Amino acid sequence: MDISLFTSCKERVLANCGKVIVGKDEAITLVFTSFLCSGHVLLEDVPGTGKTMLLRAFSKTIGGKFKRIQFTPDLLPSDLTGINFYNQKTGEFQFREGPLFSNIILADEINRATPRTQSSLLEAMEERQISVDGTTTRLEEPFMVMATQNPLESYGTFPLPEAQIDRFFMKLKLGYMTREEELSVICRPSTGKIVDELECVVSPEEIAKLKEMIPQITVSDDVAGYMMDIVTQTRKESHFALGVSTRGAIALYKASQVTAAFAGRDYVIPEDVRYIAPFVLGHRVTVNGTVRPGEIEKYFQEMLASIPSPLEAIRR
Repeated sequence: MDISLFTSCKERVLANCGKVIVGKDEAITLVFTSFLCSGHVLLEDVPGTGKTMLLRAFSKTIGGKFKRIQFTPDLLPSDLTGINFYNQKTGEFQFREGPLFSNIILADEINRATPRTQSSLLEAMEERQISVDGTTTRLEEPFMVMATQNPLESYGTFPLPEAQIDRFFMKLKLGYMTREEELSVICRPSTGKIVDELECVVSPEEIAKLKEMIPQITVSDDVAGYMMDIVTQTRKESHFALGVSTRGAIALYKASQVTAAFAGRDYVIPEDVRYIAPFVLGHRVTVNGTVRPGEIEKYFQEMLASIPSPLEAIRR
């Protein structure tokens, strides 16, 4: 197994997306990790931090079709999936595809749509298929959804239930740039123009090869046990009302394998698990009562620090 293909593709993706999104290499790497694991990303951040541009740049980088959907209270499920319309010329019904028939989907402000519309998106995310009037159509691979929600406003929103949030592979935050990074952005040409000029740097064949190689990344019994210790502790922690599901445990396993591969290793070490766990598991726990912003992350990090990691040498 040529593990250098992972590091090579990662460097090309970072360099290409970095022309648009400055100083967010970690976020780009995590989005790429989710993509290789066939997972979806929930991005919660304030407006204007580059969420749309990040995904546009990423879709151009991998050569995928990109669609942005602005979620509003009057958005219907058929606006996502498509409709059967009557063609008067042929006298037959024809299916008109909706925006979900793309590779990369940006669901902007997903919590502004009604639960019925949210469920139609989440069904496509989970099943990789769409059903309209009794006819089921498979979605084209690769398929990835990055949904955003604004943490500042609650008026006129429909928060995602825990069961639906669990469908997202990772939950990320971009945050603001540093002063120097932001200064370089405001002084450069239009970001939209830069995105339009981006080229595909990772071929579909390379992506398929990377996905085939992921199961070959070795996870020792000790490291797998460490993952389960983390998952089990979330179900016992006094701060948490609801712990991580089995879906979350599987996601942690896959994400740890890709994290190790991006570091140039064909085996997972406890540091890989400890690094990726907050991004993969943090949004899957529910706390008791109301909490202030950042408290869930604080509780999770404290819990993570209290769990001993395997000390013996991890052998290849």
